[in-house]
Amino acid sequence: MLLVLNSGSSSVKLAVFDADLRPRLSGQVSEIGGLGRVEIGPYRQTCAVRDHRAALQLALDVLAQNGLPVEAFRAAAHRVVHGGGDLVQACRITPQIEAAIEACVPLAPLHNPANLAGIRALAAVAPNLAQYASFDTAFHATNPDVARRYAIPASAEATGLRRFGFHGLSYAGLVARVAELCPGQMPARLLALHLGNGASICAIKDGRSVATTMGYSPLDGLTMGTRAGSMDGNAVLRLAADHGIARAGEILNKESGLLALGGHSDMRALHAAKTPQAAFAVAHFCYWAVRHAGSMIAAMGGLDAVAFTGGIGEHDAHVRAQIIQGLAWLGLDLDEDANVRAARHIHRATAKQPIWIIPAEEEAQIAREAVGVMAVMPS
Repeated sequence: MLLVLNSGSSSVKLAVFDADLRPRLSGQVSEIGGLGRVEIGPYRQTCAVRDHRAALQLALDVLAQNGLPVEAFRAAAHRVVHGGGDLVQACRITPQIEAAIEACVPLAPLHNPANLAGIRALAAVAPNLAQYASFDTAFHATNPDVARRYAIPASAEATGLRRFGFHGLSYAGLVARVAELCPGQMPARLLALHLGNGASICAIKDGRSVATTMGYSPLDGLTMGTRAGSMDGNAVLRLAADHGIARAGEILNKESGLLALGGHSDMRALHAAKTPQAAFAVAHFCYWAVRHAGSMIAAMGGLDAVAFTGGIGEHDAHVRAQIIQGLAWLGLDLDEDANVRAARHIHRATAKQPIWIIPAEEEAQIAREAVGVMAVMPS
C-alpha cells in the first residue's frame, strides 16, 4: 500500500493506492487550526484539529479503522509545489532533501511551508514510514533556457527570478494517460490545457514540456479564478506604488481574474449569472486561452493533438468549444455532441488531430513516481 498526501495551509488531502496503483480510499482533513472536518471514504467527523500533526494522526486513525494501519503502508508520497532548479525529479525525502525543499520557500511562500508541515507531521506520528516527494515544477525542467530565462541582469536572475512553470504533476499524469490511449503513437506535438481555478497551458513535444504559460509563480499566463494572469511589469509596479507591495499582491492573486471581471471566481457561477459582466469574464478566459495556446503551438512548431484537463477543462463544454473554435484555423474538428457529453474523444472520426478530455490524476501520478523511485532505489 502507498499513502499519497497533499498538504495545504489548512488541509491535508490523502489517497491510498494498492500495489498495482489502483485507488483504494481517499479523503481529507480540512480547516486545520480550528474546528476541522475529517472526510475519508464514508467517514465524517467534526472535531478540533490543532495543527498538521493532529490532522495526520486523525487521518491515520481513520485509515486504521478501515483496515489500513500505518504498518500496511510501504511508503508515503507527497506533493511539493516548488522544487526550484535542483529538485527536478521524484526522490526519497532525506534531511538534505527536506532542507532543499525549505530553501525553496521564498519561491513558493504559500505552498512549500504547508508541504513541509505535512512531511514533518507524518515523520512525527509515523517515524518509520519512508517518505517520497514529487515536485509540481519538475515536469517543466526540460524547457530550454530560452524559454526559462527572463531578459534581466544576471544578478537578478541569481536570486531565482526565472520561469519555472506549475501543474507539472497534472501534465505528467496526462502524458501517461495519452500514451495509453495511443500505444506506440504518442502525438509528437501535444497542446495540454489544465483549466481550473488555476489555469495554464503546456506545450508537450515528444512527451516532454518545452514551454508553459505559468512562470516564476502561478500568477502568470491565463486569466484565472482570482489571478490576473499575464500583465505588463509596469502595470504591476503601478499597483505596488499605489497600494504597497503586499496589497498589490493580494489584488493580483486574490481579487483579480474572473472574480474581478464577472463577480464570481467559479466558472459555473458565471454561466448561471447570465449578466453581461459574467459573459465578458468567460469570453476573456477563452480569448486569452486561445492567445496563449498560439504561443505554445509556435514553441512546438505545430500541433498534432489537444488535451483538456482540470475542473473547467473536464466539465465545461462551452469553454472547450470556444477555445477549439478559436483554434479552428489549425484544422481542429470538434464533435459538438461528444463535447456536450464530455466523452473521452471529442473530435470527429475524420479529424486529423485528436481532441481529448483527460481527467486530472495528480495523486495517481505522485504514486507512480514514488513507485518508480522505489524500484530503482528500494528502501
